[in-house]
Amino acid sequence: MNTWKRFITLGRTSRSRFSLFAKINCLIVVLFIPIIIMYTYSNNVTYDVVSKELQVSNTKQLTFLSSQIDSRINQMMDFSLILSRDPNVRAFNGLNIWNDRYDKMQTRYVIQEKLMLQSGVTDIWPTRYAVYSQQNQDVIANYNRTSGYDEDYLKRNMSGQWTYGDQSAESKEDMKSFYWFLTDSLAQPGMLTGSNLVIEASFSYENIQNMLDTYKAGGQGDPFFYHKGNSPILNRSADKQLSEELIRYLDENSPEDTTQDVVKLNGKKYLVSSVKSSYLDWHLVDVVPLYQILQPISLSRNLFYLFMILLFVVGISASILLYRNIQYPIKKLIQGLRRVQRGDYSVRLHSKDQNEFSFLFHRFNDMSHQIQDLIENVFQEKIRAKEATLKQLQAQINPHFLYNCLGYIINMAQMKDEQAVVSMAHNLSAYYRYTTRVERETSSLKEEINLLVNYLDIQKLRNGRIEYHIDIPEDMLAQSVPRLMLQPIVENSVIHGVAKSYSSGEIRITGESSNGFCKIYIDDDGPGLSPDQLEALNLKMQQPLQEEMGCGLWNTNQRIMHLFGNQSYLLFGPSPLGGFRTEMIWEIPKEDTDSDKGNIDTNNKLTN
Repeated sequence: MNTWKRFITLGRTSRSRFSLFAKINCLIVVLFIPIIIMYTYSNNVTYDVVSKELQVSNTKQLTFLSSQIDSRINQMMDFSLILSRDPNVRAFNGLNIWNDRYDKMQTRYVIQEKLMLQSGVTDIWPTRYAVYSQQNQDVIANYNRTSGYDEDYLKRNMSGQWTYGDQSAESKEDMKSFYWFLTDSLAQPGMLTGSNLVIEASFSYENIQNMLDTYKAGGQGDPFFYHKGNSPILNRSADKQLSEELIRYLDENSPEDTTQDVVKLNGKKYLVSSVKSSYLDWHLVDVVPLYQILQPISLSRNLFYLFMILLFVVGISASILLYRNIQYPIKKLIQGLRRVQRGDYSVRLHSKDQNEFSFLFHRFNDMSHQIQDLIENVFQEKIRAKEATLKQLQAQINPHFLYNCLGYIINMAQMKDEQAVVSMAHNLSAYYRYTTRVERETSSLKEEINLLVNYLDIQKLRNGRIEYHIDIPEDMLAQSVPRLMLQPIVENSVIHGVAKSYSSGEIRITGESSNGFCKIYIDDDGPGLSPDQLEALNLKMQQPLQEEMGCGLWNTNQRIMHLFGNQSYLLFGPSPLGGFRTEMIWEIPKEDTDSDKGNIDTNNKLTN
């Protein structure tokens, strides 16, 4: 019992451990969730802050580059204005009134020197200047011109604004330069009066490219110069495919003076910033691969998530290992304990691993085997005791019947009734031939009925008033019952019922089977018993045998209970014939119930 209690305690402890493992797993999940949420929130905040700082920084840098370009353009415009007021330049426009050719050449030389000096101020922003004398139909420039003075060229470009190219169809694609024309006319700007001095200032698109290359070398963007309707000016190492896609985006979404957007191209995010030039009416656009700049943050985030996934997988793997190596063996042990608790002591536990649980399983198997052996031994002992009790009860009945029969023979012999003596001796011989067959403790109900017929015939010889009727269904006759189960009951009816009244003599034996039970009613028309006497007699059947009690009825009741179970018994009550009734009730064994379906009544009755 101590071993059993220890194993029950182990089962309860195992269940608590199992719940503890579940709580630990839930705790791990609960810890994972806030960590992931907090990190995701922190990462998003960092991402947003860096992104905003990058946008502000990019805007400042782009604005500074645009101001540099505007500053250089402004210098060119200031120089053009100063140059238009230079005495030599004015003299150049009035040379036609001079007759001295030396002075004319000297003036041209001085102007050309000034233009050459101004164009070579910086290498990153080379400039070109040309001085036109409308009055003399002449031009002086600091670069090689393919043609001389062209009046139509001046008229086409006298817009007062910076233009890209000379706006002529034939040269629009060749001349990739920005031009600005200044005239000393006091009339409407852009109008030529025929004697104007015109200063042309221009710079190549390569100047813009130089500035873009310098800007790109110091950052991570890909800048270009954009104006809707014109070919963009790209830096020399620009990603042309990306620029084309971005230009299509800008054509559809005209940028304002200062614009900043996050654009998704080819599935990747780019920061697009634009600043409008004050003089050129062009936009300085910079595209920054946002995904590359923020890649360390994204990489850190992805590594964290990967680490959490790996940690989660490791946790699941650990849980599986714990389940296989701890929880599953404990579960098997609990199941084994429950089966033992239900009475299945044949359960055995096996383990392939050599660990503490294999030792525990081995001890469990030893315990279960010992309990099974103990129970089997006790059960066999109970069976042997039961068989001994049945034999003892039957042995008590046999002498009782023999005494009555011998007394009857003596009486008949004294009365010289030879026929009765012969009949009694014959029936007594048949009875002992039946009872001395010790190979079986039970017989069929049909054999018991045949024995009753012999017995009642003997009693009828003794008492001519006795009449008996036996009505047992055919399907009940095959039931297996203890030997001499009915004879003591019928004998009790004869002795205590019929024999005590001179007016009675009927004995009726009937039977029925229903709901898994067989019932036999033995009625007589004798004086019977009062209700109090019947209640006392029924109570005595449930008590141990007492000296003042007859052993016949009590033994029969005990034999029925031993053979068929506690739901089988004798019950005494008043008879419909007016005398005493004995009800014999026993439970049909399962094997008999399965073979017999329903109750079949028969008209064949043993009647005498």
